[in-house]
Amino acid sequence: MHLELQGTVQGIGFRPFVYRLARSMALSGWVRNSSRGAEIEIEGSAQALDKFKGRLYSEKPRAASITAEKVSFTHSPGYTEFIIASSNDKASKSAGILPDLAICRACLKDIFETGNRRYLYPFTNCTNCGPRFSIIERLPYDRHHTTMKAFTMCDECREEYENPLDRRFHAQPNACPRCGPQMELWDRKGKVLERRNDAVQAACEAIRSGKIVAVKGLGGFQLMVDARQGAAVSDLRRRKGREEKPLALMYPDMEAIRKDCDINSNELGLLSSAAAPIVLLRRKSFPGVGSSGLSDLIAPGNPYLGIMMPYTPLHHIITAQLGFPVVATSGNLSDEPICIDEHEAFHRLGKIADLFLVHNRPIFRQMDDSVVRPINDGAIILRSARGYAPTIISTDSPGMPVLAVGANQKNSLALGIGKQVLASQHIGDPGSRYSSEALANNVDSLLRAYDLTPKVIICDRHPDYIATQYAERQGRPVVKVQHHYAHVLSCMVDNKIETPVLGVTWDGTGLGDDSTIWGGEFLYIDKKSYKRVGHFRHFRLPGGEAAIREPGRAALGVLYAIYGDSLFSKEEITLVKAFKAPELKVLHRMLARGINSPISSSAGRLFDAAAALIGLGRFSGFEGQAAMRLEFAAEQADSDEVYGFDIIQESGIHVIDWEPMFIEMLDDIKKERAPSLTAAKFHNTMADIIVEAARLIGEKKVALTGGCFQNRYLTERAIRRLKSSGFTPYRHRTIPPNDGGIATGQIMAALRSAKEKQ
Repeated sequence: MHLELQGTVQGIGFRPFVYRLARSMALSGWVRNSSRGAEIEIEGSAQALDKFKGRLYSEKPRAASITAEKVSFTHSPGYTEFIIASSNDKASKSAGILPDLAICRACLKDIFETGNRRYLYPFTNCTNCGPRFSIIERLPYDRHHTTMKAFTMCDECREEYENPLDRRFHAQPNACPRCGPQMELWDRKGKVLERRNDAVQAACEAIRSGKIVAVKGLGGFQLMVDARQGAAVSDLRRRKGREEKPLALMYPDMEAIRKDCDINSNELGLLSSAAAPIVLLRRKSFPGVGSSGLSDLIAPGNPYLGIMMPYTPLHHIITAQLGFPVVATSGNLSDEPICIDEHEAFHRLGKIADLFLVHNRPIFRQMDDSVVRPINDGAIILRSARGYAPTIISTDSPGMPVLAVGANQKNSLALGIGKQVLASQHIGDPGSRYSSEALANNVDSLLRAYDLTPKVIICDRHPDYIATQYAERQGRPVVKVQHHYAHVLSCMVDNKIETPVLGVTWDGTGLGDDSTIWGGEFLYIDKKSYKRVGHFRHFRLPGGEAAIREPGRAALGVLYAIYGDSLFSKEEITLVKAFKAPELKVLHRMLARGINSPISSSAGRLFDAAAALIGLGRFSGFEGQAAMRLEFAAEQADSDEVYGFDIIQESGIHVIDWEPMFIEMLDDIKKERAPSLTAAKFHNTMADIIVEAARLIGEKKVALTGGCFQNRYLTERAIRRLKSSGFTPYRHRTIPPNDGGIATGQIMAALRSAKEKQ
């Protein structure tokens, strides 16, 4: 029997598993890596081969996934043993690449076992853990195709690597202190202060003394400081240009996390998983500090902390030495991609870090830390990167090789290869020069890994997006996909659901078919395309993008749509009085004349408007801050109260009129009802709008997608209300609901279009 398997079958111990299985069943033949995945040729009786195949699927390594197979039978060649053969890289490449994985228990034992040859060695790994996607240059996944090719294994490491019964068999990053990468500690002038373990020890002492240390980790640099020292955290924020956005924390162990946060079994599973993401956990004492004495500057005004466990040997060694939580934030200036090269970091982070803890294992592609938000039935992936990316999604629509370059925020890429889609890691917001370079570099590295030349490049319709402009410069056919259509398709493929589907796609901004700003959409998806069947009532955003940074402007736009010019004489509305007279006069003119005040149906801006009206802030220090404050306020209330709303028909489209909701909200504000209650009523109403719109449109399958569904309160309530009303709701599971999922949706749009033309 000859088996050709596609999926994630490389870099996870799949070949030694097959070897052991075949040997245990006394079968002969071979297994090898191929450019498409894995190949097995195995000889035995028909009954034995059938049993072998059954056990292959049922007992395969936990991280393995088989998305496609091709089975054929030939006459027996007369094999006498079962071997692991050399890789075959001649065919077109489509094998899945495994994400970087957290250190396993066996390797963790090695690094803390005195007398072990890998004691305190920061690059310890095996086939069950360690770097993958961040070091692989091309397929198949063999050492000479990774950044480890510069390190020649010593005799002991080579023996492990070549022994099929050893857990380090063909672990491509396999190394030890004798033959592998090493650490160095640099000062700001590039002088080497310490080497090897002494470098790590000295870096720990620097963190303990309040210094900022740039640490080269698995997929890039992190900036580390003592999370208990307010002055150190303040310095980091000032130097990094990150005034209010929460900072990620790394704790030494679970016991330390429990001192500061409540953890349920779902959250515990996320923290201790092989992906080891940053998990948003509710802190025990808020406002104020936890029992570990965290600085109030870690996450100002936020009842949640972004926490991760140490996931590499280096992180475990550092946190074990320190014994307290550290800030471990991305090694970059705000809105730039993370640094992956020590010389680049020395240049870009020179004014942020006091010291640089570096190593000489090259990082081939950037890999930020993943971020997840626990939800009742699992988690919402807010940022898909280390541990999760690349994500391999199987489809039933084989097509030509295509590349999707995503949107402008939370950018990621996707490749369509045969019957699967590969969704890349989070790249960032391609606004700065470094971010634009990161986009191009990641495209090149992904195409290089698969030796792929895309026939078509897919992008967003917005002409000002950097990713769109990049696609247009490549000299290849370009297909432009509507933003919210891509959102819905990404949720559909994430849940493997077929049409028809009602897509509820709520976010901040996306260019609509009518050239206005969409963002509060109800799209009906059929076998061929999509139709806009509902949306929120339009309003203007004075100042355009300025309204994103200043939710108070979005609130003025909403109120102007209700009251017109009379709004500016309504001194009883607190928000109006909050603006200075000259600014208010300019904003009035902009709204009245439609100057730099684009028309929008954005649900995201409605959340901003509600937050500003309630008094939760006229300004946002970072994207989504106002909406986050609104959600946190809603969580403090235990109420099922709702506001009113209307749904009217305009040219066959259901238009959701939010005017009754905002008028009643203003009345609650006037009566000085608790902001938490007002926030809860707003959220409850938004969930009810979804249910009522779905009832009027008449589609039972409802896909919830877009950045607004990062909001746990909204998502959980909408799902409950839809289920109780007889609908079948779907939320994102392996693909982010925000713009990080757009590229995957763009691929699906292209596949649907190609299938329709066949």
